[in-house]
Amino acid sequence: MEILQERGINISMDGKGRWMDNVFIERLWWSVEYQDVYLKAYGSIAEARNGIREYFEFYNRRRHQSLDRRTPDDVYWNTLPPREVAA
Repeated sequence: MEILQERGINISMDGKGRWMDNVFIERLWWSVEYQDVYLKAYGSIAEARNGIREYFEFYNRRRHQSLDRRTPDDVYWNTLPPREVAA
């Protein structure tokens, strides 16, 4: 951890009063585990990589209630600030 701190890299760690920091990513990994990994019981690392990649493609293209029935792709790509184009 000292090496990271010396280079000015912030470390996100669970701690008292810090539960909100990782709540969304924890929920995502819960979904990956219970909606994909545990159901399919992959037989190899290659199968797991391919299966989880496919799950993330599905996850990012399906509508989510928490996003007002929009997809994560739609929310992400339509809320980015416009990029400046060189003249």
